[in-house]
Amino acid sequence: MSMFCYQCEMSQKNGCGSSGSTIGTCGKDENLSKLQDIMIFGLKGLSAYREHLNELNPDQTKKIDDIISETLYFTLTNVNFNFNDHINQLMKIGSAAVEVMDKLSNSHTSKFGTPTPIKVSQNKVEGKAILVSGHNLDMLEKLLIATENKGINIYTHSEMLPAHGYPQLRKYKHLKGNVGKAWFDQAELMKKFTGTFVVNTNCIVPPKKNCNYLDRLFTYKIVGVEGATKIQNDNFDELIKRTLECKDANGIDLNEDSSLVTGHHYKTVLTLAPQILEAIKTKKIKQFFVVAGCDAPGKSGEYYRELTQNLPKTTVILTSSCGKFRFNDIDFGNIEGTDIPRYLDLGQCNDSNGAVEIAKALGQALQTPINDLPISIVLSWMEQKAVVILLALFSLGVKNIYLGPKPPQFVNEDIFEFLSQTFNLTLTTNVKDDLKKLLIA
Repeated sequence: MSMFCYQCEMSQKNGCGSSGSTIGTCGKDENLSKLQDIMIFGLKGLSAYREHLNELNPDQTKKIDDIISETLYFTLTNVNFNFNDHINQLMKIGSAAVEVMDKLSNSHTSKFGTPTPIKVSQNKVEGKAILVSGHNLDMLEKLLIATENKGINIYTHSEMLPAHGYPQLRKYKHLKGNVGKAWFDQAELMKKFTGTFVVNTNCIVPPKKNCNYLDRLFTYKIVGVEGATKIQNDNFDELIKRTLECKDANGIDLNEDSSLVTGHHYKTVLTLAPQILEAIKTKKIKQFFVVAGCDAPGKSGEYYRELTQNLPKTTVILTSSCGKFRFNDIDFGNIEGTDIPRYLDLGQCNDSNGAVEIAKALGQALQTPINDLPISIVLSWMEQKAVVILLALFSLGVKNIYLGPKPPQFVNEDIFEFLSQTFNLTLTTNVKDDLKKLLIA
């Protein structure tokens, strides 16, 4: 999307000659266009969270809807050419993201209970099986109810892993375990998985026409691909029928003996506050690292595995989103002499507010501003939800964030310079050099 300037277009036709720009004068309109791109990407992520909140508490979405509408109006042709106004509008999106994540988190815990830590079997599949990928916990509960006593086992994939931490979801005995890693392994995974596959939110990988699982692929609500079966009106009959027709699974050749830990919702982590504060005072905990974000295909994402592996044992890792699948198979153990895990999985990408809540609690207890706390933030970005989470952090005044594995294409040099100067945003380089700057002596 580019911002079109009618007045500039007229001046160019009249021979004004405005630096050769096709979208504006003075070299500034490209920046405004890029900022509006960020707005639109941010709104996509915001709309996704709003959709989940609307399913659970539709009476709480009015303010979010107003920001979405206002921002779309803001990007209309020839509405606003003021740089600071663009930044302020982006901060509104960020503030709305904070609100929607807080409300969604509370809605999840109100309906499904507060998550508690649990070890989840990884890649152990048996019997008739359905694999669920996405973020929609409400849909998962409906599926669990529909498949109870049907002889079908339910497994999670990618961002659905945190579902196992919720008491009202894991009470269903046929919610068995997790299969696979981040969203982009779907195609290879489904070649080996013998059951059916449901994608209930974004992050679907369009299957090839000659794939062997298209007839076993089901989509939910807004998700859709050619050839897959759409689940309509929460009716899972066709999914159940097709699943029972599939072969029984006898395990998947994907490191069957492993397990993953999840369920460290911030409300649960805060119950450890006295122990955490004592560990900070005695220097057993010297630093917290928020290592989170959306994963993307490619070797560059291994930066986050190398980073976490090289963190001192006096550090605690807070994570969320699917980026954690780069390192969540590692046993980081506990802080020495305590029951405090060094690895804390706060949940899905919409649970990213948990890191902020923990930071706020630490800041209050230590009487220290958030940006002065021993907390380092290293994020990976891939798509719209990562954009809106970054805007949420900026709207709260959070600074000193490291972002990788490469800069977003919709951020040009001028905008990155602004973000760097205003929020001290830094791009990741390599683990060795970054840790020299990140680690507190």
